Amino acid sequence: MKSSYREALRAGIRDALQRDERVFLMGEDVGAYGGSFAVSLGLLEEFGPERIRDTPLSESGFVGAGIGAALGGMRPIVEIMTVNFSLLALDQIVNNAASLLHMSGGQFHVPLVIRMTTGAGRQLGAQHSHSLEGWYAHIPGLRILTPATLEDARGMLWTALQDPDPVLIFEHGSLYNVPGELAEDAGAVDISSAAIRRPGADVSLITYGGTLPLTLEAAGQLAAEGIDAEVLDLRTLRPLDDAAILDSVARTHRAVVVDEGWRSGSISAEISARISEHAFFELDAPVGRVCSAEVPIPYSKHLELAALPSAERVVAAAREAVGARG
Repeated sequence: MKSSYREALRAGIRDALQRDERVFLMGEDVGAYGGSFAVSLGLLEEFGPERIRDTPLSESGFVGAGIGAALGGMRPIVEIMTVNFSLLALDQIVNNAASLLHMSGGQFHVPLVIRMTTGAGRQLGAQHSHSLEGWYAHIPGLRILTPATLEDARGMLWTALQDPDPVLIFEHGSLYNVPGELAEDAGAVDISSAAIRRPGADVSLITYGGTLPLTLEAAGQLAAEGIDAEVLDLRTLRPLDDAAILDSVARTHRAVVVDEGWRSGSISAEISARISEHAFFELDAPVGRVCSAEVPIPYSKHLELAALPSAERVVAAAREAVGARG
């Protein structure tokens, strides 16, 4: 059936609410307004205010309430409007949700799912254009998901709700309107493995989330030049699927990591380090990286585009890597 990324997310939430009476959605404007990005549109009318709960403008407060509900046996889905607002709940996410299992000696799990919009490219200014999923991937005790396809948008939520520990789902804002086909029987998907979105033999393009479409575009351009690029969608940033990354590098012997986060201290740096640690002798060229410029993301459209990864920059990085063939 025809769908969109936004509609696939809504279908996943609806399915979870129907399957398990312990599941409820809470966050700013998720009810009467239908969600800041219209993901929850219509769910209040369908499930009522007990299960679709509008919250005050207090991220620390309602994320804390979600943690308490999870400890009490519920299965809350907490929506934070955009990733920058999650910084207001950093204490709850890092010091409480991620740490309670360890600090209780394994007595208290926190089966909480937090959804938030991430990424730039929509002229929302520096304070609403962060890509901080790599920050959260640094934290033990959290699982970090980055759905990039309609199937993952539809299917990751239910699997995440089965996890006894906290899961953060990062939805790139540029994907909400992306149309596509979704199987009528689409359901839960695996959240532990990366996926090859395009097989190739010359260079591995490793990416996730909102940069998957431009990476696939770059792979198409490279194919026209006779360069066979493999595109690996990480899907999960913590824990990383090391085996899939290393297997891809073993096939192509070159890698370019595409990451909308800033280069310094990024998830791309971690992936590059792991490749160097475990597959150094498979490499025929240094690992390349395409990241955002080390500046607050500009508001001006042409400057914003210049600061972000692009298909052209990915093509250039892949050419450089393959050029090492001599």
